[in-house]
Amino acid sequence: MNNGKSRPAIFLFHGLGSNEDDLLQLVEEFKDQCHIFSLRGPITHPPGYAFYTFEEEGKPTREVFDKVIVFTQSFIMEAIKTFNLDNEKIYLIGFNQGAVVAETLSLVMGQMIRGTVALSGFLPDFVIDEYKKMPMDRLKIFISHGEYDYVYPIQWGQKSQKVFTDYGATVTYKTYPDGHGVTQDNLRDLVNFIAEDLIDKIN
Repeated sequence: MNNGKSRPAIFLFHGLGSNEDDLLQLVEEFKDQCHIFSLRGPITHPPGYAFYTFEEEGKPTREVFDKVIVFTQSFIMEAIKTFNLDNEKIYLIGFNQGAVVAETLSLVMGQMIRGTVALSGFLPDFVIDEYKKMPMDRLKIFISHGEYDYVYPIQWGQKSQKVFTDYGATVTYKTYPDGHGVTQDNLRDLVNFIAEDLIDKIN
């Protein structure tokens, strides 16, 4: 019980063809400290779901993507009010498509987001070029990528790192000897990234 006090929250965004159960294992140790919201993509994509459609890898369908970002941003804002969340401790974690959504939300929500974990993701060009960005000087973002990722090339992760750095976010960028996935070392590092930021608030 939180005795009426606001609590931190983690919002999870799964990858293409997966579902809302996929990333829960990554945040198992935070379930007693944080509200955890795991979102399901709105588009059926067997064997699971997708957050957006795309013309080709790296090029989301703009109209669909725009709507998803507006909806998820509204969902987060409504959840903060409804569940009395600590709006200074809002975290986003995404993999694959979910990382694309999480990175984009971090740009457009700025200071509303405390920490973001983007696992094997990227920022679409139209987001970089056309979306309105909010101040990000208190945002911390952990960007990770597999060195042998042939689904989303590692250069896409490097480009995201540069964008967030240029806009003033505190960026942790790490690569791992893996393809398009999450290694045990990657998991340990992302858990530490969230845990270290939570310590001051919870203790």
